[in-house]
Amino acid sequence: MKNLILSANIVLPLFIIMGLGYGAKQLKLIDDHAIEKMNNLTFRIFVPVMICENIMTADVNLEANPWIFVFVACGLVFLFLVSWLFVSHFEPDSKKKSVMIQGMFRGNYVLFGIPLVKAICPDQDTAIASLLVVVAVPMVNVLSVIVLEVYRGGKMNPKKILKGILTNPLILSSFLGFLLLKLQISFPHVIMKPISDIAGIATPLALFILGGSFTFSKVEGNLRQLTVMLIGKLIAAPAIFVTLAALIGFRGPDLASLMVAFAAPAAVNSYTMAQQMGGDAELAAEHVVFSSAFSIVTIFLMVFVGKQLALF
Repeated sequence: MKNLILSANIVLPLFIIMGLGYGAKQLKLIDDHAIEKMNNLTFRIFVPVMICENIMTADVNLEANPWIFVFVACGLVFLFLVSWLFVSHFEPDSKKKSVMIQGMFRGNYVLFGIPLVKAICPDQDTAIASLLVVVAVPMVNVLSVIVLEVYRGGKMNPKKILKGILTNPLILSSFLGFLLLKLQISFPHVIMKPISDIAGIATPLALFILGGSFTFSKVEGNLRQLTVMLIGKLIAAPAIFVTLAALIGFRGPDLASLMVAFAAPAAVNSYTMAQQMGGDAELAAEHVVFSSAFSIVTIFLMVFVGKQLALF
């Protein structure tokens, strides 16, 4: 019951903010033009600052099993390639293709990872959950930009795709965060405070915009795609990778961190990226909403099984 309450405590605040956005749209306090402008601002300023801060403030001096980083990196790339192969044969619509592929491998690790791992392993060192951000965040951003660029605009133009990847705000912010982390550059409080404040705006604003963009009447038209995405993200991927990680020998906070990395619901920023990069924004929004709701049950079941088998 404690784990179920924990999952609910993480997810329910997201729905409250989304509900405020939905209510604001229904009351005509915001319109589609305002949503588009706010989404553009989130994509180009708030989310990049959040990503850069997450990476640059990671503690690289922590002792960690290096194989956990290899597992996450290889797992994400494998999941990305398998999702792309499957979706390319399953879905004819390019806009939906990019969103479906992104939706199957990109999870909300930043929001779920650290608090969930700390709650699962309260009496153990859970620093690895924070350190995984350095690998997971830039990787999912790079892979997401690649697939969204490939399916944007119809014809395949390698030069245009490469330019889109290299100039993407999320890629640039990941690179900057890595550079600051590698060079161990630290800023005084007067600089870090506004950076942290701006980074803190990203997720709430993205959720508010998502709520304002959500349309219940259009869910039925995407039901087939949505079902595949939810099964892939919340059931198939964690079942494969968490089982494999356990068989390899990962235990405790390491296994809990890997579980969240592959079982977390869709990242809020996946909607923002889809809307800004020519993907099916409605499908992306629906996936964030429904995967967040269903993850309360799926994560609870995984934590319950892990605890019963003494894996955590």
